[in-house]
Amino acid sequence: MTVTLKDFYADWCGPCKTQDPILEELEDDWEGRFEVEKVNVDEEQDVANEYQVRSLPTLIIENEDGVVERFVGVTQREDIEDALESAGA
Repeated sequence: MTVTLKDFYADWCGPCKTQDPILEELEDDWEGRFEVEKVNVDEEQDVANEYQVRSLPTLIIENEDGVVERFVGVTQREDIEDALESAGA
């Protein structure tokens, strides 16, 4: 099963910069169990609109069945890990 974590961010977003190291660490520790797709909302407004992203950072975890979890604001590693496990990563 393919699990994707979509990271909606902007270069000017301070909380997004806080979220980045958490995601990088997770990606290293979970090597290959999920994919990270970074979505710059300034450059990809159509994708942000499709997912109804209104605040940053927004993390969306999805699998083949669709969206499993959505987080708005800086999210702790444990919460992301729980959602990844629920999604089948």
